[in-house]
Amino acid sequence: MAIVLNQTQEMLRDSALTFLRESAPIPMLRKLRDTRDDTGFSPALWREFAELGFAGVLIPEQYGGSALGVVEAGVLMEALGRTLAPTPFFSTALLGASLISLGGSAAQKAHFLPAIAAGKHLTALAIDEGAAHRPQRQALAAVRHDGGFLLDGAKVFVIDGHIADTLIVVGRTSGNADDRDGVTLFLVPRGADGITVERTVMADARNAARVQFRDVRVAADAVLGEAGSGAAMLEHALDIARAALASELVGIADEAFERTLQYLKERKQFGKIIGEFQALQHRAAHLFSEIEITRAAVLRSQQLLDDGPAQPIALVSAAKARAGSTAMLAVQEAVQMHGGIGMTDEFEIGFYMKRACAAQILLGDTNFHAQRWATLRGY
Repeated sequence: MAIVLNQTQEMLRDSALTFLRESAPIPMLRKLRDTRDDTGFSPALWREFAELGFAGVLIPEQYGGSALGVVEAGVLMEALGRTLAPTPFFSTALLGASLISLGGSAAQKAHFLPAIAAGKHLTALAIDEGAAHRPQRQALAAVRHDGGFLLDGAKVFVIDGHIADTLIVVGRTSGNADDRDGVTLFLVPRGADGITVERTVMADARNAARVQFRDVRVAADAVLGEAGSGAAMLEHALDIARAALASELVGIADEAFERTLQYLKERKQFGKIIGEFQALQHRAAHLFSEIEITRAAVLRSQQLLDDGPAQPIALVSAAKARAGSTAMLAVQEAVQMHGGIGMTDEFEIGFYMKRACAAQILLGDTNFHAQRWATLRGY
């Protein structure tokens, strides 16, 4: 398979990018940050996003979605990376929709998926329990009680946790914290008794939350998939989200590079356009090559997810690790080549650097994925 977008995917990319550049310029993110907006995103923008069919990109047509694939989700994430538009797309349309589509019962799918596709229901995955992403370690206790379960424990770095209507909670119904078996996922209303949500605004002005569970009662029909057997489903959904997140990092790198290239063509120093200096040309050429190689790795990982069975794919980790490194290189070079103005808050490059820092850590940083890739490859 050619590692390029087809015509339909290119049209989707152009449509999303045009819409976001017109409707969600960076001043919108700046305003949300500076006014300390309670939600951290624009509900009106999200409704428009859903009306265009973007929120249902991974949802089957029978539930109001467009039944596309991970490549198309990546196309949308790349557009979000280029514009830095703050939306709950990652938490809801990627993680939430993937998990419910993969493991939901007929009733759960009928209840949640049409609302997600319509932009009327938000979800958040509560998975991490420590400072680093360690999805294999789950200690939140889910004890059987009165025909259902009691949840006790805490989760951190829950993306969009304070605005989600439903929390998808990863708990342990049996075994030890590091066991693969015994992991169960639950669909829990954010306002359920015993849940405390503390909003934490990240460095990139995006939403996360700390969530505490104290004797939270959930019914048996709140289980997503099979009790005790959620690890495989969770890993597959995480791979989908990681591959799409890698596309966002490519979008960040691409936009930072294009803005820097334009600056090199305009800025004069010592009576010459600075783009004429060979040292800067070499740095720009190196960055361009890194972005294109990364773009190919990311797209191929998404194609494998669309074509293959639900199993761990090592290339997803290679793509996420490389995308994180490439995005960081791009924003660092952008700041350096813009000079002093690149360090100011008034200049927009700083927003790209902050988002790149957060996104490359999200769902595993470069070191995490280098280790995972090596393990999956048998090293």
